[in-house]
Amino acid sequence: MRTGVKMGMLFLAALAAVLLGIGVGSVYVPPGDILAIVTGRIFHMPLPDHIPANYSVMVLDMRLPRVLLAFLTGAALSVCGGVMQSLLQNPLASPFGLGVSSGAGLGAALVIVLGGTLTGLGTFLLPAVSLSFALGTVFFVLFLSAKLDRRMSNVTVILVGMVVSLFCNAVMSLLATGSPAHAQRIQLWQLGSFSMREWSAVWALLPVTAVVFLYFLRYAGELDVMTFGEEQASAMGVDLRRVRGRLMTAVAALTGTAVAFVGIIGFVDLIVPHIARRFFGAAHRRTLPASALIGGMFLVLCDLAARTLTPPHEIPIGSITAFLGAPFFLYLFFGRRKDG
Repeated sequence: MRTGVKMGMLFLAALAAVLLGIGVGSVYVPPGDILAIVTGRIFHMPLPDHIPANYSVMVLDMRLPRVLLAFLTGAALSVCGGVMQSLLQNPLASPFGLGVSSGAGLGAALVIVLGGTLTGLGTFLLPAVSLSFALGTVFFVLFLSAKLDRRMSNVTVILVGMVVSLFCNAVMSLLATGSPAHAQRIQLWQLGSFSMREWSAVWALLPVTAVVFLYFLRYAGELDVMTFGEEQASAMGVDLRRVRGRLMTAVAALTGTAVAFVGIIGFVDLIVPHIARRFFGAAHRRTLPASALIGGMFLVLCDLAARTLTPPHEIPIGSITAFLGAPFFLYLFFGRRKDG
């Protein structure tokens, strides 16, 4: 089957997942009614008589921003995961291994504990601080890696990232222990959630996702070469240190932005790139768009399961992705050892 046909089928599947995520809930809204509500808002047209007026508020102000934010978050994390696995030539690599999630989590924990004394950014205070800490953590990992190893080998970057991530997690635990009143909120943020998210989060994440995605596509050729190893890439003229630094910074910016709004969501960036490469090959001009669509669809369906499996209670989205991702991680790890 040609790549264009497969990509078209994937796009239709992603659209179906979005419509399913919007339509299913305490009240079912058919796809036709969803399209009528959305087009009515865009073109200022009256709703058909058979659609209750409260459906418009439910779809446009509650379900649609939540589903779109889930799709954007899944796309962002999946694309970043694919880039990291190519940069580090490690199928188990992910942005969180660089300390992005732990750094963002530390920033969020500080805001939660000290938020009463911090003003100026309003509802964007926590996302802004989380993103700043995520970027700062990655810069520190790259700086320390360069100090320890001038070549900044993949092993050095991974090990330094793990150490920094563990340190940030330890500080978060100390903050939660020292502030029992905020411990539950810190824990919930670390598990991730799309509940009560508004359009402001969608409009903040959308441009960052689009710009960084295009930036990744610009380096698709270098990423293709880097998958063959550091020596091969250097022999073909790729400046590993420069390219790795730029792309890791972009990964941190996109992952940090997504995590800052919805909390930590693991395993999406690990699972989806492997699925994309399985069906679309190794070329990044194909796998990056495929990862974005598959990741968005995957997280929309996970969020749908999180809010419908145990009504009226909602399961943290991170628990759903971990439930699916942990066996996949073991399969990759032990399958790789068996092949070796």
